[in-house]
Formats: sequence, C-alpha cells, structure tokens
Amino acid sequence: MSEQVLEAVRDLVPAIAARAGEAEEARRVPESTIKELAGTGFFRLLQPKAFGGHEAHPATFYTAVREISAACGSTGWVASVVGVHPWQLGLFPVRAQEEVWGADPNTRISSSYAPTGKITPVDGGFRVSGRWSFSSGCDHADWVFLGGLVPGPDGTPVDMRTFLLPRADYRIDDVWHTIGLRGTGSNDIVVEDVFVPEHRTLSFADTSVCACPGHEVNKAPLYRLPFAAVFSTTISMPIAGIAQGALDAYLKATRERIRVSYGGQKVAEDPHAQVRIATAAGEIDAAWTLMERNIRELMAAAEAGEEFSLKLRLRTRRDQVMATARAIRAVDLLFENAGGHALKEGHPVQRGWRDAHAGRVHAVNDPERALTLYGMGALGLEVTDTMI
Repeated sequence: MSEQVLEAVRDLVPAIAARAGEAEEARRVPESTIKELAGTGFFRLLQPKAFGGHEAHPATFYTAVREISAACGSTGWVASVVGVHPWQLGLFPVRAQEEVWGADPNTRISSSYAPTGKITPVDGGFRVSGRWSFSSGCDHADWVFLGGLVPGPDGTPVDMRTFLLPRADYRIDDVWHTIGLRGTGSNDIVVEDVFVPEHRTLSFADTSVCACPGHEVNKAPLYRLPFAAVFSTTISMPIAGIAQGALDAYLKATRERIRVSYGGQKVAEDPHAQVRIATAAGEIDAAWTLMERNIRELMAAAEAGEEFSLKLRLRTRRDQVMATARAIRAVDLLFENAGGHALKEGHPVQRGWRDAHAGRVHAVNDPERALTLYGMGALGLEVTDTMI
C-alpha cells in the first residue's frame, strides 16, 4: 500500500511544481496541494495502523519527501514536518491519540519545539503560556506540538516535554515574511494560560531511551526508532530534495544556454560547467544515500529487536548534518554558474538556492554540535546528548 502512495505522490509532482510560485506569493502551501497530498495517503504513511495509518517504512516516506521537495521546496518542507508528526503522536499515551484521531484519522498537527514558553506544573497537568515561532504548515493543522521546559520547585528545569494542544487553545500570528521557504507559512503560535493534561505531554527523556507510553498500543518497530534520528532526517531530507530540484532546473536551462560574452559558446560544452554538474550531482547523491542507509539500518535493528548502537546513532547525526552541507554546496555551485536569468523572480534555481539556505539555518543542521558528538564517540569519550 505504501508503494501505491508513493506512486500517487509522484503523479502530483508536476502540479506541485506548477504551484511553487503560488506558494511563495501566498506564503503558505496552497490548500489544493494539501488536499491532494492527503488524498494520496501521504500524511498517513507514518501513522499507526490502529488509527488508519500505513506504518510504512520510513525510507518510503523520505523518498516521497525528497521528490515533493524537488518540485517545490516549501511544499516539501511542510510535507516532511507535518508528515512526521503522526509518527510522534504514536509515541504519546493512547488517550492523546484517540483525542486527535478518534473523530477524524486525517487530522494534522504542526509543531514548534524550541522551549520558549512558560510551563507551570499543576494538578493533573500543566499551565502553558507563551509564543512559539516557526510552526511550519500551521494553517493546515488542527493541533500543535509545542516544546517546553518543566521547572522543579526551585525553578530549575527538570524535564523537557512536548505539549499537545488543540486549535481552540492557541492562535496563529501571521509573521512569516522571509527570503527563503516563503511558502511554508511557518508562523508563530501564541498560547495564553491554557491547561494541558498530563496525557497530552511526552518527555524527551522517554524519546531519548526509546521507551514511550505509546508503545503500549503501537508495537510496530517503526515506533521504536530514536526520535533524534527521525526528527533530524525529517529536516535534512527536504534540503536534499531542494538541491535535486535545482540541479534538474539547471540542467534543463543549460542545455540551450548561450554565453554571448564568450563568443556564443554553448554552456553545455563548457568543461567547467560540466565539472560543476558532476560535483553537485555527486554531493546530492551522497546526501541522500547516506541518510537512507542509516534509516534502513536503524529500522533493521528495530525489526530485529536490537538495541541501537551509539556508533549508529552518532553516525546518523553526522551524516544528517553533512547531508545538509552537501546540499548547500551543490546549490551554490549551480547558482554561481546559472547566469543572470537565474536572478529573475520565479526562476527555480534561485528559488532552490534561497530555500536550501533557509532550511540550513534550522538548529538541527548546525554541524559543529553533531560532528563534535561523533568525534567524542569515536575517541571513546562519554556522549550524553539527548539529540542522538
């Protein structure tokens, strides 16, 4: 069934590409695109079967994300982020899953994980207030995941949790005016002193050790995967797809492009352009191949009931940040050689260049932290970071 979903998504790619400009102008993915993606079953790929999902192999999900992103970076970004949330909800207590999907298994969730709000423990749950930024696709969701630090008696944080809130408990502040990923509608979420019951929260400590309340009902290996691996790949995969889209657009334009200042030389015959193409294509392939390899190895370990080795966890994070770096290098090589026409509004190469760089600034793409962790592990030093 998941392969049928993938084929249906591929059939939508031309229409998604045709609406890329519309997404940028509206600063959100067109409603028609979201409805069509939902109709393919894409948003249910990682959803538990108990609630009408497919429990697909994550590599299938990421393949779809890559192809959507090649057509429109903003659409691919929203598809990836919103599409992975059913997997995370599958880790929550079953009562929370029933509240979201009980009436409508197609209900979608957006997110903002940076713990910028105020969390106050109370009987039965928490009081939540504050502003959270960068909630991609929030206009297309009826619930939201928000990150928050839980204070102890002395005010010092003792836990970090994800809080699940329904649309009635927050408002969306339209602030998304950017130079890249403009169509993602990554607006602010504002919450004013709302009660969130305990069962609609999930501790990052549980996700770090892959032991979550949702495992009681969702026993498939998919839900045993490390949160850090799934989440970070979800952020980097659209960037790799965006780079592929830029390469495809560059090749299409370059086959017919003429350099007047070089005596009418066909750019396609320029060996320097050919080297850029080869280098960019190699970087993109490496980005995808290494991320896919790690996800497949993690899934194989989960299916075998094995513990995830520290080496594999660290390598997954290493390859994820390097995948983003490779994609950025690829789009830079292409944009530098795309000519003046690529500067025009609506040109897919310059859009890809802007979108890829916009995705790069996400905190999970910071290379120094992930690479330092890998180096520490390789040297036999203790690694305690929760994002591995």
